[in-house]
Amino acid sequence: MRPHSGIRVTTLVLAGLAMTVVAWLVLRWLSSGGSPVPEPGWIGAAAMVFLGGGLLLAGWQVRKVRDGRPDPAITPLRAARTLVLGQAGALTGAVLVGWYAANALVLLPDGDVDSQRSRIWLFVLHAVVALLLATAGMVVQAWCRLRPRDDEDDEDAGAAPR
Repeated sequence: MRPHSGIRVTTLVLAGLAMTVVAWLVLRWLSSGGSPVPEPGWIGAAAMVFLGGGLLLAGWQVRKVRDGRPDPAITPLRAARTLVLGQAGALTGAVLVGWYAANALVLLPDGDVDSQRSRIWLFVLHAVVALLLATAGMVVQAWCRLRPRDDEDDEDAGAAPR
């Protein structure tokens, strides 16, 4: 049986693209009715930076234990939870990239107006921070991956092909 490889980059790209298309359609529909595009808040960017940093810290602790340094605070359950949080952070970051990109795309036709141009750059900045969150999630997933043991390699080499 092949072990689960985790969240793939293609999954993140598809989730981000799907969110971009759906959000762009909804935002265009709402803006055609006179509703403004929502304002991006700095709290959202700060929260994504905080979450990414926390993910990297937790993943680093699991990585140290995986590489042989004993730490009684890192249990197998905590390592599994860190892995799941890393995967959730990666998916959340990918979807948020799509959301912020869709907002920027809706504002793009008015990019020659200074006030709209500054909003577009703010959405682009938020999309970059969301991309960093997704990247942190993927790094944590890689750090939580167990390396194959030598005895498992020997068993695989001696097994008959299927």
